Amino acid sequence: MEHLSAIKGAKVLMVGAGGIGCELLKTLALSGFQDIHIIDMDTIEVSNLNRQFLFRQSHVGQSKAKVAREAVLRFRPQISITPYHANVKDSDFNVDFFKQFSVVLNGLDNLDARRHVNRLCLAADVPLVESGTTGFLGQVTVHIKGRTECYECQPKPAPKTYPVCTITSTPSKFVHCIVWAKDLLFAKLFGDKNQDNDLNVRSNDSASSSDHSEDVFERKKDEDFEQYAKRIYDHVFGHNIESALSNEETWKNRNKPRPIYVKDVLSDEIQQNGNVDKTPATDNSSMLSAMAYLGLKNPQDIWSLKENSRVFFAALKLFFSKRQKEIGNLSFDKDDHLAVEFVTAAANIRAASFGIPLHSLFEAKGIAGNIVHAVATTNAIIAGLIVIEAIKVLQNDSKSCRMTYCLEHPSRKMLLMPVEPFEPNKACYVCSETPLVLEVNTHRAKLRDVVEKIVTSKLGMNLPLITHGSGLLYEVGDDLEEDMVANYAANLEKVLSELPYAITGGTMIQVEDLQQELVCNINIKHREEFDEEKEPDGMVLHGWTQAPAAENKDTATSSSNNGASTSSTSTTLVPTDMEEDDELTILETGIETIAAGKKRKLSDVSNSETPIPTDDKRAKKIAEHAEDDVVVMLDDEKKNSR
Repeated sequence: MEHLSAIKGAKVLMVGAGGIGCELLKTLALSGFQDIHIIDMDTIEVSNLNRQFLFRQSHVGQSKAKVAREAVLRFRPQISITPYHANVKDSDFNVDFFKQFSVVLNGLDNLDARRHVNRLCLAADVPLVESGTTGFLGQVTVHIKGRTECYECQPKPAPKTYPVCTITSTPSKFVHCIVWAKDLLFAKLFGDKNQDNDLNVRSNDSASSSDHSEDVFERKKDEDFEQYAKRIYDHVFGHNIESALSNEETWKNRNKPRPIYVKDVLSDEIQQNGNVDKTPATDNSSMLSAMAYLGLKNPQDIWSLKENSRVFFAALKLFFSKRQKEIGNLSFDKDDHLAVEFVTAAANIRAASFGIPLHSLFEAKGIAGNIVHAVATTNAIIAGLIVIEAIKVLQNDSKSCRMTYCLEHPSRKMLLMPVEPFEPNKACYVCSETPLVLEVNTHRAKLRDVVEKIVTSKLGMNLPLITHGSGLLYEVGDDLEEDMVANYAANLEKVLSELPYAITGGTMIQVEDLQQELVCNINIKHREEFDEEKEPDGMVLHGWTQAPAAENKDTATSSSNNGASTSSTSTTLVPTDMEEDDELTILETGIETIAAGKKRKLSDVSNSETPIPTDDKRAKKIAEHAEDDVVVMLDDEKKNSR
C-alpha cells in the first residue's frame, strides 16, 4: 500500500517519447501513476513505427508527445498526461519548472540534452533516472544529488571522428567509404554548393591545372546528362585515384588502390542505365528507386561492381530528372531511399577501388544512418526497470536503488546485472564544483575561442556568463541592452590578456549558466605552444572528463552531423556509436569484463581501440556483484548522432 500511495501522489516528468518513451509511458500508466508530463521535440517518422508502438502510419509527421498522450488515454482515460512538443533546453523548462516534479525519467538520444537535464535536476534537487538501450543491451541508472554520482561524474566518449586525410585519400574500412559518399560526394552533388567540402573538384587535365580550373561538378549549360554523369564517375573514381597514386610515399606501406572508369565497367551501358524516363510518375520523392528500375529486389544482396555502377547512374539521373527542385538543399536522410541507394553504390565503388569488401544496401544504410537495429523487447525491459527504480526513489528508499545493466548473453544464468550506485565523484566539476584548469596562450587566444571551444562545446553551457573578479566579460540573454550586446561582442574578438579585465596565467575566471544554475571556476595556466595535431583547439582543459574518440586522435571530420555522430554495424560486443533514435543507449565505448576485481581493457573483449577508464574503487564494487566471467557495461553515452 505504501508504494501505491507514493505512485498516486507523484508528479513525474518524462523526457523523450520515442522507443523507450512509448514503453515507459504505457508502463507508468498501467502502474497507477496519475500525473505525467512528457517533453519531446520530435515528430513521428516512418522508421519509428516498427518499435514505437503507440504510433501508426496515420500519425507520421505529428508530435510524438501529443500522439503518445492520446494513445495512452484511450486505455487510461482517468489519468492526467501533459505533453510538450518542445526542446527540453528551451527557457520555459528552467529550474523552477523542474522543481515541481517528484522524479525525472530520461529517454533521451544525445549527450548534450542529457547533460542539460542532469544539471537542471541537480539545481532543482530532483532525482533523475537515466536509461538507454542498443540492440540487446540496455541500462538504467539512478542519480540522486549528494547520494549517488551524477550523470557527468564519469567520462563519456567523444563522438567518433575520422581524419580528413583518411576519408579523402586512404580509406581502410567500409565506414570510411560511407562517410566519403555521404558527407562529401552526396553533399557536393545535391547539397549547398557554397558549403566547404574536402572533395577534390578540379579536373586533372593538364589544361585545367591552374587555380582557376573549372569545377567538374558544375553541369554545363545544355550538357547531355549521360556525358555529365560519366564525367563525375570518371573524376571521383578514376582521376582522383590516379592523383592520389602520384604520391608514392603514401603507398609505401599500404595497398595501392586502382582507378575505376566507366569504360572499364559498363562500356556502352550508361546510355541504357541513364534512361529512367519510363519510371512510374509519383509525387512522393521517397518512393523513387533506382533498384526498382534496374530490377534489383533484395536489399540484403551484395551488388557487383557493375551493379553498383548501374545503381549510381540510375540514382543520379532520378535526382536530376525527378527531384531537380530539391538539388542544392538536400542533406542525407536515412529514410530517403534514393539517397541511401546512391550512397551505397558510391561507397561500394570506392571500396572496390581500395580493396575493401563490398556491403549490401541493408548494411550500408545501417552504417550511413548510424543505426544499431533496435530490439523492442529491450526497450520494454528497460522501461520496466525505470519504473521500478522510480518507485524506490518515491518511497525514499535510495539504499535499495540499483544501476541495472541488461546483457546480451547470460552471466550466472542472468541477463540483468544489478549494481549499487556509485558515490559522487569528488573531482566532478558539475556536482562537486571542483575547479578546472585551462592551459592556453593568453597572448594569442581570443575570448571567442574560449567560449566556443571550451564553454559551449566541452562544458555544454547554453547561456554562459563569464566573469573575472568583479568584471563581467561576456553574457548571453534576450533581455540585454544593445550597448551591452555590442560590448560583449567586442570582447569576443579580443585576446585574453587584452580584455578590460585581463586574463593571464595564474588568474581564475568564473563561468556560469543561468538556465542550468551551474557555476564553474577555471584556473588559467599560460602556455606558449601546442601540438597542432594532438591539441588542435590550441588549448587544453583539465578536470573535464571525456573518454577519447575510438577511431583516431587526429583532427578529423565527424561521420555524422549528430553528433552525434558516427556509425556502426560492427560486430563488437557493444557498438561504439548508437542510432540517432532514443531507443538506443548512450553507452561507454563498450563492455568491460571484470575478473576478480581486475580491470581489463576494452580492446581485450572488442574491436575498439579505446579502454574504458575505470578506477580501482569502481572496479572493486562491480566485482562484488560479479563472478570471474561476468560481463559488465559501464556508463552510457552516444553520438553522434541529432
